[in-house]
Amino acid sequence: MASPLAPPERVWWKPAGLLEKTWVRIAFVWCLFLTAMMPIWFLMGKQNVPGESYRIDPPAFRERVMAFVEQYRVGEEQGIPVVEPPPGSDVYLFGRMFQWYPIVKLKVGETYRLHVSSLDVQHGFSLQPLNINLQILPGYVHVITVTPTRAGEYSLVCNEYCGLGHHIMVSKLIVTE
Repeated sequence: MASPLAPPERVWWKPAGLLEKTWVRIAFVWCLFLTAMMPIWFLMGKQNVPGESYRIDPPAFRERVMAFVEQYRVGEEQGIPVVEPPPGSDVYLFGRMFQWYPIVKLKVGETYRLHVSSLDVQHGFSLQPLNINLQILPGYVHVITVTPTRAGEYSLVCNEYCGLGHHIMVSKLIVTE
């Protein structure tokens, strides 16, 4: 009689059974199907944010944002400037530990180009509830063309862990009539 503490029989050298082989085949076919669907989702699903990106020196981008804030500042919320650029203009925004800067005010029905970058580490740019998600890296600027359709306050959240204060890296985008 075997002891209840005896190790189980080693069976790694035995051939796979019919059920195991069936599941391996199903998993392989599913992987092929999903791989074939990726270009279809990309081309037809409109899942990716249309935009462009370019390289820039982070201190130079910071200066560009500061000049933008100086030019279009209309107020302040909790020490962060609120800017309201004219319709059709370029909007500059950066992320840094643990803040999005500045708060931006846009008009419904007008088109803007958001230039977003990081000054220090990788951040996630998540604009909710629109579900726009980007990885923001220092040295690269992502340009997103947006035309707000509804007034309200939209949450801007960092969804890429960037350090101990990551949980407080939130801001907003204000859309007015």
